Amino acid sequence: MPQFSHLHVHTQYSLLDGATNISNMMKKAQADNMPAVALTDHGNMFGAFKFVAEASKYNVKPIVGCEFYLVADRHKKQFSKEDKDNRNHQLLLAKDQAGYRNLAKLCSIGYLEGMYSKWPRIDKEILLKYHEGLIATTCCIGAEVPQAILNDSEEKAEELFRWWLDVFGDDYYVELQRHKMEQQEKVNAVLLRFAKKYNVKVIASNDAHYLDRDDFNAHDVLLCVNTGELKTKPVWKGDGFGGKEYRFGFPNDEFYFKSTAEMGTLFKDLPEALDNTNEIVDKITPPKLKRDILLPNFPIPREFPDADAYLQHLSFEGAKKRYNGLPLTHEDTATLSIPSEVEERINHELHIIKTMGFAGYFLIVQDFINEGRRMGVAVGPGRGSAAGSCVAYCIGITNIDPIKYSLLFERFLNPERISMPDVDVDFDDEGRQRVIDYVVDKYGKNQVAQIITYGSMAAKMSIKDVARVLDLPLAEANRIANLVPANPGMTLKKAFEQVPELVEIRKLNNLSGEALRMAEKLEGSVRGTGIHAAGVIIAPDDITDYIPVCTAKDADLMVTQFDGKVIEDAGMLKMDFLGLKTLTIIKKAIDLIEQNHGVKIDPDQIPLDDAKTYELYQRGDTVGTFQFESEGMRMYLKDLKPTNIEDLVAMNALYRPGPMQFIPNFVERKHGREPVEYPHPLLEEILKDTQGIMVYQEQIMQTAQILAGYSLGAADLLRRAMGKKKLDEMAKQREIFIKGAKEKHDIPKKKAEEVFDIMEKFAAYGFNRSHSAAYSVVAFQTGYLKANYPAEYMAAVLTNWIGNIEKITFFMEECKRMGIPVLGPDVNESSVTFSVNQQGQIRFGLGAIKGAGEAAVHSIIEEREKNGPYTDLFDFARRVNLRAVNKKTFESLAYAGSFDAFGLQRSQYFYSTEEDKQTLLEKAIRYGNLYHENKNNSQQTLFASFGGGEQEVPLPRIPQCEPWGQLEKLKNEKDVVGFFISGHPLDQFRLEIESFCTCSLLGLEDLSRYRNQEINIAGIVTKKAVRMTKNGDPFAIFTLEDYDGATELFLFGDNYVQLGGYVEIDRFLFVRCRVEQRRGTDQWQLRPLSIELLNGQREKRAKGLRVRVPVQRLNPELFAQLEEAFTTHPGQCQLNICLQHPGDPKPIELISRRFKVVPSNELIDQLTTLGGLTCEVIT
Repeated sequence: MPQFSHLHVHTQYSLLDGATNISNMMKKAQADNMPAVALTDHGNMFGAFKFVAEASKYNVKPIVGCEFYLVADRHKKQFSKEDKDNRNHQLLLAKDQAGYRNLAKLCSIGYLEGMYSKWPRIDKEILLKYHEGLIATTCCIGAEVPQAILNDSEEKAEELFRWWLDVFGDDYYVELQRHKMEQQEKVNAVLLRFAKKYNVKVIASNDAHYLDRDDFNAHDVLLCVNTGELKTKPVWKGDGFGGKEYRFGFPNDEFYFKSTAEMGTLFKDLPEALDNTNEIVDKITPPKLKRDILLPNFPIPREFPDADAYLQHLSFEGAKKRYNGLPLTHEDTATLSIPSEVEERINHELHIIKTMGFAGYFLIVQDFINEGRRMGVAVGPGRGSAAGSCVAYCIGITNIDPIKYSLLFERFLNPERISMPDVDVDFDDEGRQRVIDYVVDKYGKNQVAQIITYGSMAAKMSIKDVARVLDLPLAEANRIANLVPANPGMTLKKAFEQVPELVEIRKLNNLSGEALRMAEKLEGSVRGTGIHAAGVIIAPDDITDYIPVCTAKDADLMVTQFDGKVIEDAGMLKMDFLGLKTLTIIKKAIDLIEQNHGVKIDPDQIPLDDAKTYELYQRGDTVGTFQFESEGMRMYLKDLKPTNIEDLVAMNALYRPGPMQFIPNFVERKHGREPVEYPHPLLEEILKDTQGIMVYQEQIMQTAQILAGYSLGAADLLRRAMGKKKLDEMAKQREIFIKGAKEKHDIPKKKAEEVFDIMEKFAAYGFNRSHSAAYSVVAFQTGYLKANYPAEYMAAVLTNWIGNIEKITFFMEECKRMGIPVLGPDVNESSVTFSVNQQGQIRFGLGAIKGAGEAAVHSIIEEREKNGPYTDLFDFARRVNLRAVNKKTFESLAYAGSFDAFGLQRSQYFYSTEEDKQTLLEKAIRYGNLYHENKNNSQQTLFASFGGGEQEVPLPRIPQCEPWGQLEKLKNEKDVVGFFISGHPLDQFRLEIESFCTCSLLGLEDLSRYRNQEINIAGIVTKKAVRMTKNGDPFAIFTLEDYDGATELFLFGDNYVQLGGYVEIDRFLFVRCRVEQRRGTDQWQLRPLSIELLNGQREKRAKGLRVRVPVQRLNPELFAQLEEAFTTHPGQCQLNICLQHPGDPKPIELISRRFKVVPSNELIDQLTTLGGLTCEVIT
């Protein structure tokens, strides 16, 4: 039997149409001794790079191809029922490098010029231009010639056949497929006649869409996922499409990657058809897709011979400015000098950069970063190891001095390990796109592209997708999916090992079992494409000359067909333009500070020794700041009490899984409670800032350099080997280290081994100091702004999180704790976003009110700034542009409280009666329109010039009505703002929540903390749904919300019967739950045990009231005020007075014999308004 190679294969990259995994396909091909395999996905080359790489692993020749969509005119995009978009399939294979280039070009043009609906299309016009180096076949039953045979005439088909033959000559083949389809047999018979008549060779193929025959059902499910159909819907197997009662599907299970033996049996009457595949294989020279990075051409000024000379010039010019305290925009540097240490460092770096050929890279990066700064975009001081480069600092790429912070260039660019430098750049969120636009303008839109991402079916998603197609009830699908542990990198294989219940379900001979088995087969399938959030490619010239590209609905730029994992291996320069919210916050805060205080702060000039900032860190008062705001970090900051930037850099590096174990040692050593020990006295200089602990990767490198004479490049290789636990390499390095330590410092072998062991231990945890230093500087900037300008900083933080209700609520609580009032929106004071008024209060922005409208908000603010505050509702209606500010805007503003300053109740704006159905807002709008009509009419009359033409429009009468209750007022407020501003429905129960609840609902994010415990929670019911189990029993799902968060609770069976009656929307509940492990998983869940109304819990549970009084507040006036408060609120609860001395953690607690009180809100409010007093319930 002749050898055979598959030349028509669809992989998972034929999105939701192919189910073949490339690696598994190569294994099967190798096992079957196939000399080659072709990749021919529908319309794209997404898998080409991986395909070629995998083929080399299995010693199988890769043939890169594509099954294109061919149309009469790729530019035509308008169609009708009569004039449809008739797409034919066409297989093309690349013979060599030139053919690959043309294949990629055609594939790119299909997207860039021919994209219609979801099909990238080419036509014969463009095919004629790019057909060199390509092999064509008659393809499948959906191709041009077979379709003509079936739907036109044999004569027409022959005419088309001759066109292909004329264009491709000996590289045109008749392709026969045998899938047990009647139409296919008809086509094959005609094609064989054509082959004989024109002496065209015949090849055998199988239209492989999945790997094995057993995968047919899984593939069919995949097709249903694609089309959104149920698998139970029948597949049409006749001509055409059948109709709506049928779905798309393959007619049988023959479309798999058949073995050579199976193909031999299938084509036993035409053995030459198998043999001819070898002729094609012999014609193929696989393309080389992997190559060195191709840098775009950066224009060099004429006075410089090359990029290296220009980079040297920029570096030394920048150094003169940087090291003389001048901005990079300073021009006159003739009289400036630089320290010899800096000059030596720059020359060292420039030599390495020149040797490695990366000057162009540095010039490209500095260009768009400095242009970003010129445009007013906030740029981060550095990210990752790039902060270790003095050249990068001098030319403006980074903004942190590597010499000052003892950062190592070799950690960034190692001359002993050739790899492309990687500079990731942070821009503020709003400015990032402007920098990308600059790059596009500079290099051309045809040279810049974004990077594709592939979304695959993860474990849970595959279960849900398959369940939907199989019509498995949603509750059962969710139940199975929720059994899969929610750990990063979780697969079904791992889940089966960890969750016995999943194994049992997989064995079941029912729909649940079938769904899980199918999901296992389809897991990992490529489900769709997306766009990399930050990555941008810049090519030397037209990007389609190098790689295939595509388009995306949510991208203005081209998108690469290769993802970020391989794009650099394909020779493309990848830049990460990262948006950092923190920079946006800093920028916004600085704008507010300048607006309110007349001070323009340069974040890069913020003093790193500011006492107020360190006091903030020492208090752990870092909520809302960068990098240091987590609860655990704040706890450690209080212990550490940092006093310099090095403390923060170290904490930033230590507060991570692994090195976190050394934080207590670091804290104790800083405060002298534990001796500082160095692995060797020679290491004191590099370890003193970290209290003798190896915290940074750079310290590992410096240890090797200082003790054993390593170059920093060699030391970086040692660090990498240690970090990756390369045992063979580490054994070699141990010998080199011991020998070097002996030769350089006569260090005994035992001591050298001890030091090496310590290095090895810390290398597993060591963090990049360059990154930690750069980000700690950004963190300090946020800390400085919060410490010195708290209102402006918190307003910027709130603006940044405006779309996130939980975060806004959290940060509003932080403002309250800081004593900064956050006021609701006001048409006379609000900006578009959060702002700060003259009293230092934060004011809610009008732009965040749902339904207000962006144009309306700008119009309102513009008019106010031009002509002063609005005096009342009617003045507002007279002055605003009513074409922009419509009824919806008026209503939204009123609900949010934006008109409260006018002195009316919110209910009055919406009040109407049976007799007068118009609300006050509607009357105000009508009044405003009449006013403008009257004004316009009067200006056009003869008497207008004499002042007698304008008539007064009477003001509407303001109705009198009852104000809304607090709950209704807050509910309306939340509807338009998303959360509560002027209060919270739970405010009346704040004491109950603080006193009787185990934790806030936000604390339930990690239920494992309360495993097997009973806990109390409370809140307001915001959602409720009653559903039926598969057995027909009702159950309830409801959401309980408190100040900090929300949680979903379930009531099943007896629980539903006994407790379900309590659960109603807007009801305040007190719920006792048990935290239990979900059966068969490592996940924890809440099971309600009892539900009670929150109202009444204080009377039921409170045994006393504790009032904390600072000793310095004691005076006769306070005694009289306390006596009056206790006398007017008598009750049965014990009263305790706690006297708190400053600096003494143990208060003196006194029990009152004279007074017993009722711990009502009125009493507590009265006490807390006395100043400095706090209250808590005794349970």
